[in-house]
Amino acid sequence: VFIDLPKSGAVVKAGQQIGEVESTKTTSTIYTPVSGTIATINTDLKDHPEVVNSDPYGKGWMVVIDLTSASEVDQLMTAAQYETFLAGQKH
Repeated sequence: VFIDLPKSGAVVKAGQQIGEVESTKTTSTIYTPVSGTIATINTDLKDHPEVVNSDPYGKGWMVVIDLTSASEVDQLMTAAQYETFLAGQKH
C-alpha cells in the first residue's frame, strides 16, 4: 500500500485530484471536497498507510485544509447522508 499526497502549501480547488492510494488490487484517486490551502499532511502515512483503512477518522487522516470559503462546508454530506447516497449507487 502506498499513499501519494500533495505538499503543504499547495492551493487546491473543490473537486480537484490531490493524491492517490495504491494497493495490491487497485489505485484510488483522492479528491478534495473543499477549496483552500493544504496546511498539513499526515506524514505518518508514508510508513503506515494501512491506518487509512483501520482508523480513517483518527490516525488515518490525510490532510488539513485551510478553507478559502467556510460556506463550502455547508454543501458537504453528513456520514448518514453519504451512506444513503452510496446505498442508491449501482455496483
